[in-house]
Amino acid sequence: MNHHDTAIELFMNGYNCAQATAAAFAEDFGLSRESVLTMMAGFGGGIGGLRETCGAVSGMVFAAGLHAGKFEAGDLEAKTRLYDLVKEVNALFKERFGTTCCRELLEKAECEVKTDPSERTAAYYAERPCARFVGAAAEIIAKKIVLE
Repeated sequence: MNHHDTAIELFMNGYNCAQATAAAFAEDFGLSRESVLTMMAGFGGGIGGLRETCGAVSGMVFAAGLHAGKFEAGDLEAKTRLYDLVKEVNALFKERFGTTCCRELLEKAECEVKTDPSERTAAYYAERPCARFVGAAAEIIAKKIVLE
């Protein structure tokens, strides 16, 4: 299964957008899926339900860091490469969906924007566009870090 499909499957099994996107890359970097799910738990809902940066984007940035974030503290060249990668994938997501803001993504889809987690039901999944965002984010970063 590719990263796009894995991320969507995780989301459809109840994990939040950030968890689903990031955990799709865990094994590629020698991490357990469970540890990544734990690390990313607070980033869902646009960071803890604040509806700011989309959790799928946060998961994408997490994967970028796993790929290019291992460098010495003073290595500005390496840090610049990572930041450039983050800017590029952020721009690609924004180009596709018009924004990286969770609230704005939900408003565009005419979804109710609330700060508390929602129960995952068939109606929830039918209404929410989030599986598309999760899949797209996983696909975007996978292509940039040449995993697929």
